Amino acid sequence: MGEELRKTPLYDAHVKHQGKLVPFAGFEMSVQYPTGINAEHNGVRTGAGLFDVCHMGEFVLRGPQALDLIQKITVNDASNLDVWQAQYSAMCLEHGGIIDDLLVYRGPDHYMLVVNASNKEKDLAWVLKQAGGFDAEVQDKSDETALLAIQGPRAAEIVQGLTETNLEEIGYYRFALGAVAGIEGVISRTGYTGEDGFELYIPVDGAMDLWTALMDAGANKDLIPAGLGCRDSLRLEMGYALYGNDLDEDHTPLESGLGWITKLDKGDFIGRDVLVKQKEEGVTRRLVGFTLIEKGFPRHGYPITSGEADVGIVTSGVVSPTLGIGVGMGYVPTELAKAGSEIGVRIRNKIIPAIVQRPPFYTEGSIKR
Repeated sequence: MGEELRKTPLYDAHVKHQGKLVPFAGFEMSVQYPTGINAEHNGVRTGAGLFDVCHMGEFVLRGPQALDLIQKITVNDASNLDVWQAQYSAMCLEHGGIIDDLLVYRGPDHYMLVVNASNKEKDLAWVLKQAGGFDAEVQDKSDETALLAIQGPRAAEIVQGLTETNLEEIGYYRFALGAVAGIEGVISRTGYTGEDGFELYIPVDGAMDLWTALMDAGANKDLIPAGLGCRDSLRLEMGYALYGNDLDEDHTPLESGLGWITKLDKGDFIGRDVLVKQKEEGVTRRLVGFTLIEKGFPRHGYPITSGEADVGIVTSGVVSPTLGIGVGMGYVPTELAKAGSEIGVRIRNKIIPAIVQRPPFYTEGSIKR
């Protein structure tokens, strides 16, 4: 018997909307609703979609050395954060492999780390292990926190009708405290779809009320419930990496295209020595984006080829609902990582030609940077 799946606070909403429930990170989550993944995907691109992301993990760090601890365990430079600002980062093992990618939020008297659902227990154990010797308190707030994400060009219009907080004053990767539909919480503007939108962190007992209020407010504003399936296709059109597919403990940030968040000059952090050496010597493989030239579906695990030889593996792939072509990501030898390089994807023993392309593949989103 497998471990019993948990239900998020929005489980009843998925049932009400006839969501197709699947196991994901230990939870029963909706992968899609009756309209289908493509319809949900297009709905987010043109209107707005409401996502249940209550399964994500939230750790709160407080104390005089909370920042010092974050600086030790993450690759980005959190000392540059203003109060009410968020940052994309990653945690590494000593050998440089990625434990997880995450968001770091700086509040007025604390920090919050938002980690991937599938890594919550591993991440918490790692943070607690590293916290020894620091004057910092680590609290796991995951089970107390519900997280709803509303994404799409009409998201701001919908949320603004339910809050007195001026959303125009919340910039990209910024956040504020405020009430939405009378429910107090954090209003964040980051996103994982390429569209404008908000993440609403609230107490668990307010989740269903907030979902209902948002759906009611968006009833005539093209708001739809959106599942895991379209979340994946939306992020892939942007070339956003997914932990467990594109990022893992076997690849470093420099190999994974995350050199831009890896601040080797900020001071010591876990994995830095290995990354400095790798930077000096150069990486032998890189995560790249690609587009298929001919019709095909580049699924996870399919071989990437150069000529007839297999040289890599597709880590994520989809037929883009917006663009109508196959797009994906995968690791290839460095000499093939340059944009414009010709590669192939082996699909059912046939090599479909592809071109390495720097993401995003979709560039018309409403996201406000």
